[in-house]
Amino acid sequence: QVQVMESGGGSVQAGGSLRLSCTTSVDEYAMGWFRQAPGKEREEVGCLRTDGSARYADSAKGRFTISRDNSKNSLYLQLNGLKPDDSAMYYCAGTLYNSCPGEDNPESRFSYWGQGTQVTVAS
Repeated sequence: QVQVMESGGGSVQAGGSLRLSCTTSVDEYAMGWFRQAPGKEREEVGCLRTDGSARYADSAKGRFTISRDNSKNSLYLQLNGLKPDDSAMYYCAGTLYNSCPGEDNPESRFSYWGQGTQVTVAS
């Protein structure tokens, strides 16, 4: 069973930054970040393909960046210019494919998830 663990969440003022980390026992495939605020549906923040390219939600473009360090089996989410609306539980998720779900490989899907790390942004 794939192990996934997020860290790095916390409380910041609007305009601040955080860096979330995700360590996994499998770090060879496309991985992504999601978030879910109370009373709202879970939404994808972005997904990083194995070729190093990424896609982002419109709300994340220009402010958030996904990266990885394969030597550490780690995925990161750099959050800059945080807003109160960014407050949510953030989850790391992984696939067993090179591309992100919904793209060229119809088999790709997020099949393993972490427990989440809370981000709270004060106005």
